[in-house]
Amino acid sequence: MSVSNLEVSRTRKIRILIAKIGLDGHDVGARVVARGLLDAGMEVIYTGLRRTNEDVVRAAVEEDVDWVGVSILSGAHRVLLPRLRALLDESGANDIRILAGGIIPQEDIPVLQAKGVDKIFLSGTPIAEIVDYLVKETPHV
Repeated sequence: MSVSNLEVSRTRKIRILIAKIGLDGHDVGARVVARGLLDAGMEVIYTGLRRTNEDVVRAAVEEDVDWVGVSILSGAHRVLLPRLRALLDESGANDIRILAGGIIPQEDIPVLQAKGVDKIFLSGTPIAEIVDYLVKETPHV
């Protein structure tokens, strides 16, 4: 079954907020992923550069997203991502799931997953792999 056929079977589209948290000023990868997810039929909200975790949580709650996808190239992933999870939980948005991408060392992946990051896609991951994951892991809504 193709991704587009899976999307059609849903009662509403998958909603994902793509965020760039902190001082990381490079957003080409985030924009490429956002475009790919749009092309796959998802609703995508892009926060733009240099957002705080609080900005991202506020937008995620207001937009009623299923996922927050964070692109991190700055090396601050071990601080920013667990804090994002904590703030989502504190806001009553513990149903919003987190995925991350960018430059994250392999050894940090289990640490981040233990702290509430559902999935990490490293640089160079094909968009189709991200789409497949989101389609399979998002409950039919």
